[in-house]
Amino acid sequence: MKVRKAVITAAGPKQRTLPLQTLTDHDGLEKTVLRVLLDEVFSTEVEEACVVIAPGDEAPYRQAAGDLAGRVRFIEQTEPSGYAHAVFSARPFTGEDPFLHLVGDHVYVENRGVDNRGGDRQGTSCARRLTRVAEQEECAVSLVQPTRESQIGHFGTIGGQQIAGSNGLYRIEVVVEKPTPTEAEQNLVVAGLRAGHYLCFFGMHVFPPVVMEMLAREMRETPQHVSLSLVLDRLAKQEQYLAFEETARRYDLGDRYGLLTAQLALALSGVDRAEVLGRLVELLAVRAQDAPNGAGRDE
Repeated sequence: MKVRKAVITAAGPKQRTLPLQTLTDHDGLEKTVLRVLLDEVFSTEVEEACVVIAPGDEAPYRQAAGDLAGRVRFIEQTEPSGYAHAVFSARPFTGEDPFLHLVGDHVYVENRGVDNRGGDRQGTSCARRLTRVAEQEECAVSLVQPTRESQIGHFGTIGGQQIAGSNGLYRIEVVVEKPTPTEAEQNLVVAGLRAGHYLCFFGMHVFPPVVMEMLAREMRETPQHVSLSLVLDRLAKQEQYLAFEETARRYDLGDRYGLLTAQLALALSGVDRAEVLGRLVELLAVRAQDAPNGAGRDE
């Protein structure tokens, strides 16, 4: 299995403007979020990407893609029918090929150096590690990350078993979208994780063409209630579907202060780390100095 195509979904009403925002990347260069995501995509052997957009958004997205626009195809999601429908909208592009999939409202930030499993991360990306695993195992693979119980209501969450002799690779048995803590405790406990932690989707997957076939069937049978997590749960029950634990960090730009948090994470992992740390220390010192005066004025 060779992964040569990628799909980024960016058509959601609350999502569509986020990839057009500007950040400063690890190297101190100003780039749109879309351009940062495309850098991630093309750090692999992917040759062409598709961005699923809302109607009328192609011009600003093409501009946001910058010098990579020639390698990107834009497909409109004709109506706001949800995440699964957005992925399915890319079927004319993916055809019968496997594809890398990223969500357009996340930024992925590397822990540069050596990860906690002893692997050298220098020169690799989340997407590159994911596609390597998918090509080696020849099946669907999703990146996952241990997530605190208080946060699992924001993510798709998996249950399964670690593959013997592997390092961070799990066989998925069940997928649940935004479970409650009670549901997770009953069905999604994974041996070896810290208490109160579950494996949640990282926002990056490699899907074989059968996922599009399953989505097509769901669109025909229950077009108003199609869930990607439900499709992936069914996939896990009919063939091998793996999860790979990622030690980088994902930042949801749609969260309150999401863009700010993502920017700080990029800056603190990049070439300007010392400068940014200095500015943060200075800001905190000023705030601490002003605090007594502010308190006095409130009395």
